[in-house]
Amino acid sequence: MSLSRRQFLRHAGCGLLVPLASWGSATRVRAQSSINSTVPPEEVFGLSVASGDPSPRGVVLWTRINPAAYQGGASFFVQVAEDSQFQNLVVDAAVPPDAMPGHADFTVRISLEGWLDPNRRYFYRFIYNGVASRTGECQTLPTAEADVDQIKFGVLTCQDFTNGYYGALSRLAEQDVDFVIHLGDFIYESVGDPQFQFLPFPDRVFELPGGSTVALGLEDFRAIYRQYRSDPLMQRLLERHTIISIWDDHESANDCYWDYERDTFGAPDHPFSKENPEGGDPAKLTQLKLDSMRAWSEYIPSSVVPNQGATHPFDFLQIYRKFTFGSLAELFMTDERTYRSPQRQWLLDGMAASPTQWKVWGNEVFQGAFNIGKTRLTDLHFNVDAWDGYEFERSLIMHQLKESGVTNLVVLTGDMHTYMASRLKIDYRHRDNDNHENIVGVEFMTPGVTSSNLLELFTNATSRVSQAARRENIEIPVHNLERLVKETNPHIHFFNSELWGYSIVEFNREYCEYTAYSVDKADNSAEAEQSIIRKIRTPSGSPQFIDVM
Repeated sequence: MSLSRRQFLRHAGCGLLVPLASWGSATRVRAQSSINSTVPPEEVFGLSVASGDPSPRGVVLWTRINPAAYQGGASFFVQVAEDSQFQNLVVDAAVPPDAMPGHADFTVRISLEGWLDPNRRYFYRFIYNGVASRTGECQTLPTAEADVDQIKFGVLTCQDFTNGYYGALSRLAEQDVDFVIHLGDFIYESVGDPQFQFLPFPDRVFELPGGSTVALGLEDFRAIYRQYRSDPLMQRLLERHTIISIWDDHESANDCYWDYERDTFGAPDHPFSKENPEGGDPAKLTQLKLDSMRAWSEYIPSSVVPNQGATHPFDFLQIYRKFTFGSLAELFMTDERTYRSPQRQWLLDGMAASPTQWKVWGNEVFQGAFNIGKTRLTDLHFNVDAWDGYEFERSLIMHQLKESGVTNLVVLTGDMHTYMASRLKIDYRHRDNDNHENIVGVEFMTPGVTSSNLLELFTNATSRVSQAARRENIEIPVHNLERLVKETNPHIHFFNSELWGYSIVEFNREYCEYTAYSVDKADNSAEAEQSIIRKIRTPSGSPQFIDVM
C-alpha cells in the first residue's frame, strides 16, 4: 500500500529527521504514553505557548522551558492534532536538545512549514521530560489561489505592562477572529520612565537586572519579555490565536531610528546617547539595537530567522514580510525605523503586483497628517516621529501606489494609543482636496491596550493644578479633542483618545469593517468590562467611511 505524506508522518518510526525546528532538527517518535498529568504545566512551561507567522502549509510554534526544570538530554516533543484531545495527530516529533540552545534564553521556535494543510485550525502542545504544556490553537493560511470570502483580524498595539492590566487581550482571546495582528510596542524598554510610566498599579512594577529604569542590553530585554509573557491574560490570547507581529520603537528605545549618516542606531532619549554630547557611542548604540532584535526574535513566534553571526542590524534580521489570504487580501508588514529604501521598494512593488482584492499595510505609526495648527508658512505637526516627519517619503509612496493602480488600500496603524479612521492622501496641504486623484485609501488606528493616551497624559500633566481650580471643576479640554482634531484635519473621520482596548478589522467582498472595542485597563479579570464604541465600513472600490454604529 502506498502511503501519503500525511500517513507517512503518522506511521514513520524513530530516526527520521524532519525540518521542524528553526534552530535545529527534530526526530519522529511517539510521545503520548510519556505524559505525567500530575505535574502542573506551569512548573515546566511558565510562559505557556504561542503560535505565529502562518503559511498555507505551516505555522511557527513557540515555548520556553523554565531554567529550573531544564535537564540536559531530557525528552522533548511537539504534537499537533486535529482535535483538542490529541487523538488525531498530524505531527508527533521529538525535538533534539540542540534546538534549545542556552543563548536563546531557553526559548524554542518550531517551524511546521510543509507539514500542515491550508486554511485549517489545529491544536498543539509541547511535552518536556514527561510534562505537557497547556494546549494552544493555531491557524494556517488559505492557498494564494483560494476563493476566500471573508477574513477577520484582531488588531493590537502598545501594551505597557506597568500602566494597566491586559483585560483587552483576554477579551480578544474570546473573539472569533482568524488571526491577530500586533503593530508594535509589544514591550516597553523602560520600567519607570516618567515620560511613559506613571506607575499607578503597584503590582505591575518590576526591576531590570541592569539596575536602570531602561534596558541597557540583552539580559534587560529578555527580562522584560519574560515579565510581559508571564501575564496570564496575555498567555490566554497567545494560546488561542496565531499572531502576526511587527515591532515599533519601544521594543528597542523611544523614538528610535537608523542614523544613516553615522551608520548607527539613533536613540535620542536613551542613556547611551545622553552620556555623550556628540550623540552617543556608535558601537554601544548598534549593540543595543542588536540586543533588542535578538530578544524579539527569541520571544516572538515569527518565521524570521536571525543571522547569528551578523554584526550589523540590517544583516541580523529582516523583519518586513507579507501574508496572502487567498484572493481576498494581502498583508504587508513593515518596519518604518530601520530598513528604509529596500523595504520601500519591496512594499511598492509588492502592492502593485498583488492580485488580491484588498491591499493591507501593517504600519506602526500614523501614516496620515495630524496637524495641531498652522502658521503663515507651514502646518504644525503633533508628532514628527510619525509620517509627518517624512512628508516627502509619504507623498512619494502614496503617489506611486496611485500611479500603479493600487485600489482598496487599507493601512492598519498603532503607536498613538488612539482610535482613528482617516482618508489617505497624496497631498494634505490643501484641506479640501478630496478629489479622486488625491485620495489613495483609508487608515484605521487601533488604540493602546494600556499605554497612556492623550486623556491620561493631559490628566497627569494637569494633576498639579491648584485646589481652587479643582473645586471649580474645570473641564479637561481633551474631551472636546475629536471636534478640534477634525476641524484641523478634515481627512480624519473618527478620533477618540480617551479609552483603551483593541479593534477588529474584517475584509469581505463588499467592504472592510473596523470595530473599535473599549476595555477597562484597570480591571485585571479575564472578563474585564468591554463595549463597542464605533463601527465603520469602507466599501470595496470606494475609499469613504460609512458609520454603522
